[in-house]
Amino acid sequence: MSVHTPADYLELARAENDSAVLHRLARCPYPFVWQALAANPSTAPGTLLELSTAQDSTWNDNRLLCLLAEHPSADHTVLRAVRDAVAAKLAEGERPYAAVLALAGQTELAAAEVRPLGALRGASARLRSHLDRRLGLRS
Repeated sequence: MSVHTPADYLELARAENDSAVLHRLARCPYPFVWQALAANPSTAPGTLLELSTAQDSTWNDNRLLCLLAEHPSADHTVLRAVRDAVAAKLAEGERPYAAVLALAGQTELAAAEVRPLGALRGASARLRSHLDRRLGLRS
């Protein structure tokens, strides 16, 4: 496939299963392609880790972090990187709540690694309540 337009990048990010191609796509400048990579089950953990530092806008960043936290190949290293990125956003007063709750559902992270997110500046009482409930469901 020849890649010439943003739509071509998006189509490739959604359909490709070659991890080397997917990794190269992670370096393109389009946040919608990063999100497609984060939703593609063939994307390898190394690429997911690289995507955890990608930044565009509040909405796009929060969506990307949520997709990364939910990815079936997200290992402990990826999930910790996502947790750290989410913590930084919460500390800045942003609200990546869907990513926090997705992380809370991942048993690869200990509850003690996720629970402190509820104490950061951007966390609301409602988020803390949902976080506690999600972590309580793990047992």
